[in-house]
Amino acid sequence: MRLEFSPADEAFRREVREFVAAELPAPIKRKVELGQRLERTDYDAWYAKLHQRGWITPAWPAEHGGPGWTPLQRYLFDEETLLAGAPRIIASGINMLGPVLIAFGTEAQKARFLPSIRRSETWWAQGFSEPGAGSDLAAIRTRGVSRTDAQGEHFVVSGHKVWTSYAHWCDWLFCLVRTDPDAAKPQEGISFLLIDMKTPGVTVRPIRMLEGGTDLNEVYLDEVRVPAENLVGELHKGWTCAKYLLGHERTGIAGIGSCKQQLARARHLADRQGLSDDPLLRARLAQLEVELLALEFTGLRMMSANQRSRAAGLEASLLKVRGTELRQSIYELLVDIAGPQAVPFDEALLQGESPEPASPPELAAVAANYLDARKLSIYGGANEVQRNLVARALLA
Repeated sequence: MRLEFSPADEAFRREVREFVAAELPAPIKRKVELGQRLERTDYDAWYAKLHQRGWITPAWPAEHGGPGWTPLQRYLFDEETLLAGAPRIIASGINMLGPVLIAFGTEAQKARFLPSIRRSETWWAQGFSEPGAGSDLAAIRTRGVSRTDAQGEHFVVSGHKVWTSYAHWCDWLFCLVRTDPDAAKPQEGISFLLIDMKTPGVTVRPIRMLEGGTDLNEVYLDEVRVPAENLVGELHKGWTCAKYLLGHERTGIAGIGSCKQQLARARHLADRQGLSDDPLLRARLAQLEVELLALEFTGLRMMSANQRSRAAGLEASLLKVRGTELRQSIYELLVDIAGPQAVPFDEALLQGESPEPASPPELAAVAANYLDARKLSIYGGANEVQRNLVARALLA
């Protein structure tokens, strides 16, 4: 494997870098640099710029409105946008549902949903985890009962989803629902449904997190009517869609670009705190840089042509485990650099509701970011479970 980029790749990198420098709104960039919370309006403003350029759906093929990029171009795009202070593309419709619809959806579903996802007119929440089914999604208990009446065939869905990211901003929910409770295996009898969150019976309740944020939510489904045409893939075969989606999600959770973004932030804070020459800090930074290089090379190997025959799910799990733990280590280092100035943090400043303090504003959100990062190794399948998946695959 050649660990260098071609002239064409470097030209593409410069194109992305120049675009972000010219188009990223300064207030949004400042929020990202300070680790402040972003609102949907912030994401929408940046996504509008990306949509206008044709770059909002980097993993989609050209025939469905994507740029038709190679995996390496998508990697470079992610790296350059994050290093330049842009928000990451978090919308579940873009990163998760879109690829599933392209792979498993009907032509009518693609025509109905993909354009509004690209334009960020419709935001989607992921309805997978439940109070008794987090990393073990096969244990879901939310039920979908098929019925037919004068208005046509539909499902009646009842259950409880939890840890639903950004559900309070979302218009629709893609949801795993048990439609055959008598299936021989727990992975069988599950269907993948699309649910309009304005439907009667849908209730969203925020979960207040350690640092005070409410990005996560509970979603209650009480006799929610879902038209039969909102079934994605085959009835009772939603596990196939879910596995495909989770492969995309776990690879993204690895967050190589985010690691580079936060490591650059750590170096900047060290300069501000007068710690750049501290030998212990320099050793920790060097260690994290080495680990990040190893993670990056693993990701690049995953993209290389001679690796296409290997199990993508296994590599996605490896990237997810190492990437999330590395990010947590970087956030821990940020707190150590900030020292006593890291806590207590100013929640009003995090939300942009108070002026920046006289002390370095770069330190105000450090503790909150560290606390928020504790969830990284849990969502998308807890790292302990991912290690078991990797071990079973290697020992088989």
